[in-house]
Amino acid sequence: MIRETGGNPLALHELAALGGDFDETEYHRQGRSPRVGPRLRRAFRAAIEALSPPARLLTVLAAAEEHGDRLTVQRAGRASGAGDAAWDEVADAGLLRVVGDRVLFRHPVVSRAVYEGCGGAARRQAHRVLAATMPDGAEERAWHLAAMAPDRDENVARLLERTADRSRIRGGTETAARSLWRAAELSPAPIDASRRLAGAARAFWDAGCAATAERLLDDAERLAPGPHIARRSGGLRGVIEFTRGRPEVAHHYLTTDMNHVSDPGAVLELGTLALRVAWSAGRGDLQDGALELLRELDVDGPTVSPGTPAWWRGDGPADATPAAMCAADEADVRARATIPPLLPPAPLGLAWGIDGPMGDVLRRRIPHLRRRDDPPRLAVALAQAAMLDNVAGRWAEAESSAVEGLRLARDMGADHIASHCRTSLGWLAAARGDERTVAEATARSLETSLPQGVRALSAAAHWSRGMASLFHERPEEALDSLMRLTEPGHGAEHPTFALLAALDTTEAAVRLGRHDLADERVRALEAWARRTGAPWARLAGYVTRALVGGAGAEDAFRAALDVPGARSHPLLHARAQLLYGEWLRRGRRRIDARVQIGGAIEVFDRLGAEPLHRRARREQDLTGPPGGRGSPGTGATHRLTAQEERVARLAAERLTNREIAVQLRISHRTVGHHLGNVFAKLGINTRTELNCVDACPEPP
Repeated sequence: MIRETGGNPLALHELAALGGDFDETEYHRQGRSPRVGPRLRRAFRAAIEALSPPARLLTVLAAAEEHGDRLTVQRAGRASGAGDAAWDEVADAGLLRVVGDRVLFRHPVVSRAVYEGCGGAARRQAHRVLAATMPDGAEERAWHLAAMAPDRDENVARLLERTADRSRIRGGTETAARSLWRAAELSPAPIDASRRLAGAARAFWDAGCAATAERLLDDAERLAPGPHIARRSGGLRGVIEFTRGRPEVAHHYLTTDMNHVSDPGAVLELGTLALRVAWSAGRGDLQDGALELLRELDVDGPTVSPGTPAWWRGDGPADATPAAMCAADEADVRARATIPPLLPPAPLGLAWGIDGPMGDVLRRRIPHLRRRDDPPRLAVALAQAAMLDNVAGRWAEAESSAVEGLRLARDMGADHIASHCRTSLGWLAAARGDERTVAEATARSLETSLPQGVRALSAAAHWSRGMASLFHERPEEALDSLMRLTEPGHGAEHPTFALLAALDTTEAAVRLGRHDLADERVRALEAWARRTGAPWARLAGYVTRALVGGAGAEDAFRAALDVPGARSHPLLHARAQLLYGEWLRRGRRRIDARVQIGGAIEVFDRLGAEPLHRRARREQDLTGPPGGRGSPGTGATHRLTAQEERVARLAAERLTNREIAVQLRISHRTVGHHLGNVFAKLGINTRTELNCVDACPEPP
């Protein structure tokens, strides 16, 4: 409202007095500033009535000619008898001024007040004169004819419809939407009015005016329901249900409307959106149905190639090889050659190891969508790019994309897209150690995704919570969140996110002694790595195999760090280094441990992964040489080794031996051994006497 009134205080006050909330739909219909109130009309009526009739007509002509085209207003004025004297009169009155080829009122509110205050007869006369000065094919002529039409007129409605088609070709989607809406108002037949309303709804949607689009689509369905609505709107109902986060309803409309939409490109987009909806809901049966419909399409160019459906399917033999399914290199090539609508959602693309080419496609597509002024598709692309940038270590870019996408989604009322952006911000906050943001982002996502059955969003929220707890060394709390991803019947159960979170689940399970759960996650990861060859899956598979222990642990760690392409996921690779360094340190190979932990520290510091950075620093301290025992001149606490100090501090916080063992990833017997050494060195006999250790500062 501030923008449209130019900040005029009286106009703002009038708007508030005219009915409370700003009517967005009415604003989009008129394409003008909001209506003015009686005091504004009175404020200008005296000045306008004081003008001569030719000058008065000239002001109305200028107000009716929305574009302020000086030549058009001059031609219309001369045809009506408003010559140079009339121009001088309105200029002296301070109402109009000429700047180059433009005729301007001194304020936008003046134009609206003049137009509304002059009376219906004067407005129709002005539009009649303006239309008469324009050629038959001029788009503005159709608008002037529509403005002067006293009743429904199919001929004028057709002119406006053709105007809308030309506007869409030029990219003027909102102008096209207004033309179709007015054409619908002038349509004598309900079926024509319904068809044009559906077209206006689609144009408004593409312009980012979601509330207006949904209202017009509802009006079209009430006026004359039928398949023409889906055909003209491009299946908009299913798209709206998708952005509202109602997956099963959206899937029904999307797959049904594929039979009604005539444009092959639009049919393809509806089918791929149906796939995304089914994946979000964790419904493999719905995915299979959408895939069958896509296979039946007769569309020129690369659409559903034989390997593409594999991205959308979670089944397949556990012992499948990359050659039998879709090797990582082959998937990379296919992803780069696939048209953007057929690319999978970012989490699924990451699982398949095509996050690199997907990120390249999105980085090329986002500027194009900005130039096209396509808010709905831009918001989706930004949400996808945010997650891919997260795992690629481009955290500043990820945050920027997620924040921009969230703003666009809020403006459109697209809860589903907004939740996607929040999940990326939640994941990023977990990695950075910002637990408050994690709690806020995940709570907002879950309050809509759980009731609506959007399992992908619920799973992403629980993954972020589990990561945050794990990185702050609360494995029991982490495992409680992460177990929801594989819990049958839970609203967060989702196979893709269960795979992506498998390393976190395994680490938490091992630290809690849940080796059965850890073994199950290891097998799932290894099977997926064999199936896809995805670098992240191979790395995580080797690391989880090392975490569960055994004679081949070191070989597994080394294999993980040597996976080609693994460094493209810097946080994951650095975690592998940290876990390997901790394993080496526990094996008393301090020098080797320092090399691995030092590499991890460098990456954590660059990324800003604060909790993992602190953990790595503590581990690095433990790889130093043991402290002197009983050295002269040193305090009692300074004679403790780094590990003994850590054990003593935790014991002073009243943790049990088993709780200390979980935090430090050592056995409870080792904890008892360290406490025995601490008691002997400090000359104490009970845990209550450990306050002296707790009061001392942490070693540098």
